[in-house]
Formats: sequence, C-alpha cells, structure tokens
Amino acid sequence: MRTTTGDGVGEAEGSVETQVTTTPQARQVGNRLPKPARRRQLLAAAQEVFVAQGYHAAAMDEIAERAGVSKPVLYQHFPGKLELYLALLDESVEALTATVRAALESTTDNKQRVTATFTAFFDFVGSTGQAFRLVFESDLRNEPAVRARLDESSRDCAEMISEIISEDAGIGDEEAYLLGMGLVGMAQVSATYWLGTDRAIPKDAAEQLMARLAWRGISGWPRASDPAAADQ
Repeated sequence: MRTTTGDGVGEAEGSVETQVTTTPQARQVGNRLPKPARRRQLLAAAQEVFVAQGYHAAAMDEIAERAGVSKPVLYQHFPGKLELYLALLDESVEALTATVRAALESTTDNKQRVTATFTAFFDFVGSTGQAFRLVFESDLRNEPAVRARLDESSRDCAEMISEIISEDAGIGDEEAYLLGMGLVGMAQVSATYWLGTDRAIPKDAAEQLMARLAWRGISGWPRASDPAAADQ
C-alpha cells in the first residue's frame, strides 16, 4: 500500500486513496476515500469552478483547493484540465439525454410528449449546480473533443424526437430529423432564456407556453395511421 506524504502523491492500493494534508477543508471531507468517492468529490469541485469561471479562467490549483486535496492527487485522477472538463461534460450530456428519453417514454400521447420534452429541458437548466452551462454555454466549443460531445448530444435528442415524428406523421426521415432538431433548439434556447430572467414566469407556465407553441405546429401534420385527418 502506498500513502501520500507531504506532496500528496500516491494512492492506496486497490480502491482506497490515502492523503495526508493539513488544509481545513480537506480535514472536513476526511483523509481516506474510496477511489470512486474521491473522483466524485473532485468532479463536484471542478463543476463549481468551471461553471463560475469558464474553462479558460479555471485553474487546477483552485479545483484541488476547493476539493481539499493536493494538486498531485487531482492529477492522479485526471491527467489535465481538459480531461477533467470532458469528464464533467460527459456526465452532463448523458444526464440531458436520459432526461429527454424519460420524457418521451413517459406517455404515448404526443401532445403530452411535447410538454414533457420542454419540461425535461427546463428541469435540466433549473437543476442545482448549473451543469447545463457546460453543455449550452461552454467557452470551449472550438475544442474538437468538446464540439464532438455537444454535437452528439444534440443529435441524440433530435433523433429520439424525430423517430416519433416520423412514425406518427408519416414524413421522411430527413424532414423528421430537421423538425426534431428544431424542437431541441427551441427547448434549449427558451429554457436558458427563462433561467436568465430569474424565472420571471413560473416554470410550469413557461413550459406550457412553449409546448403550446410547438404543438400547434407539429399537430398540423396528419397522423400516419389516418392521413385524411389532421391531429388537432
């Protein structure tokens, strides 16, 4: 078993990490954590710093200090600031995709699905920690690895929506995908704008307002099972 000493380098054999440190914050969180718990602790600290300062202004020194560990311990888990940011981004886009998927699967009524989809985006931006800023307001969009994850997140959400539109409206895949991407963009922009107004409109009212706008457009297509009748 290896334990850290003055420089904080080293990790306990197996899944437990030991760290000797004298910072008050570190004493508060404890000196001995399983590796998954330490990783979770580091990600939580990094999210606070990245959200508050953006990627470029964030410093690994500050993240380590906020987590109550030495910087060598931080580098044991994440070899660099980009890798740490990407780990957080992966969690955020997975959370968004899972939220949208759950919304679409929550009902078979398409009007309610539209409302549930907007609720999913409003829930995501309104959640604690403001992790949505890593996805919707990243200052690192020109980094290929970041761009790839952001694009994949938009595609995944749009594809889930477009599959339902294509099946129910009987339109082509490309048209359905464009509509799906349009709904994703509408939900994302309206949700972030709503949050930026300090929730001037109650959340449920804002969701219903945007869902009504979207539904009035989507419901204009006839159902594939009944082309002669428009689904109002």
